[in-house]
Amino acid sequence: MTQTVAEAQPAGTQPVEVDFWFDPSCPWAFLTSRWMLEVQKVRPVRVRWHVMSLSVLNEGREDLPEPYKSMIPRMWGPVRVAVAAAARHGDEVLGPLYTALARRRHIDKLEWGRDVYAAALAEVGLDESLADAAESTEYDGRVRASHAEGIGRVGMDVGTPVIAVNGTALFGPVVTPMPVGEAAGRLWDGFLLVTSTPGFYELKRSRDLGPVLDGIPQDVLTATGAGDLGEALVRRHPGTPATADQPETLASQSS
Repeated sequence: MTQTVAEAQPAGTQPVEVDFWFDPSCPWAFLTSRWMLEVQKVRPVRVRWHVMSLSVLNEGREDLPEPYKSMIPRMWGPVRVAVAAAARHGDEVLGPLYTALARRRHIDKLEWGRDVYAAALAEVGLDESLADAAESTEYDGRVRASHAEGIGRVGMDVGTPVIAVNGTALFGPVVTPMPVGEAAGRLWDGFLLVTSTPGFYELKRSRDLGPVLDGIPQDVLTATGAGDLGEALVRRHPGTPATADQPETLASQSS
């Protein structure tokens, strides 16, 4: 049997600690998070998951397209549920719950609602009554604090995902389709290289493709897989076209 790089590390090797900020409503962040789980198979890393909020990020903005603006109130629901679950059970539930929530939204194409939240909570063994948090402002302070911690590391002109490692944070990477196996590891190696370069800020080109969600390995689409590996809508940019299987409401949630 072939060993992964992570399995082949000498005993006592400490994994690299990675902090990942996500909003479950963003398909691009979902792809990046699945890549991050792939990285954990081939590189010695450990991910700590954190919530950020596109609703908070876009508060008061009048320059947003009306279809996107209309989605902002609904995007409060999943982040409230995630933060409520973490408040009650600890941050270690965030990785599996994020997987269960985002898979339903982006793979199963379900709209946010109490039934979706309750099913995701049940999948990871949490009390379905936590779904009530979606319509409550009780945890909004925690949402805002977690969001501020992430966005404060990269600045207000970016969105989700935010990844911090070794004291440096960047927005992204934004990639589709997601690389798997050693290709995922090589992209991570490059990410580490640029984050270790003093003064590095940005590489960017316009996107001409929406998020490709086919071909994601099944083990990173299950809450159990995400829990084992991850133990422990971003701001809209033009240029992402809608396609037959990625309607405008999804494709416009670009990073």
